[in-house]
Amino acid sequence: MPSVLPFGTPARGSLRPQAKVLELPALRSVRLLDQVRERLRGLHYSLRTEDAYLHWCRAFIRFHGRRHPAEMGAAEVEAFLTFLAAERSVAASTHNQALSALLFLYGKVLQVRLPWLSTIGRPTVQKRRVIDASVLQSAAPWLHVVDPAAHVGNRKRVTRHASGNRDADVEQRDQKTRCNEIQNMARIECVHT
Repeated sequence: MPSVLPFGTPARGSLRPQAKVLELPALRSVRLLDQVRERLRGLHYSLRTEDAYLHWCRAFIRFHGRRHPAEMGAAEVEAFLTFLAAERSVAASTHNQALSALLFLYGKVLQVRLPWLSTIGRPTVQKRRVIDASVLQSAAPWLHVVDPAAHVGNRKRVTRHASGNRDADVEQRDQKTRCNEIQNMARIECVHT
């Protein structure tokens, strides 16, 4: 049954605005890094993002012997990102930041189509291993953790009721505190049992 729309309202599918391609204004700067800065400011990126993107663009250009990025392509970008991951051992977030800076350079500043974008490998964040707290306590000599509570100071205090009895859940809180301390020292997750 066709639905009648009042007052000549267009059909439902045509109510959505069409996706427009962002037309970027011409750059006035001559030097490449000044063009990157101008485009970042024109698109209202933060100053911290500007600093980071300029750093990675500079590093990319220097890595390839001061060649202009317009002369380079997928192989050079892949080589630079591989260098960051393999030689410099940067974190996944740093790798992604460098990749984003290069994509901005090629896409927004040089306005080059990136058909090779899908072939560039993106880093994955390593998930932390989950280990039971009792296993950690038995493995403390191998983790070079003798007594995590010794590093805490006076934070672990026993609370007592007016009757003089300890809280029932003090042991559980002590175990969670110890697990958190070992976790911070060993940088792994704990499961409280």
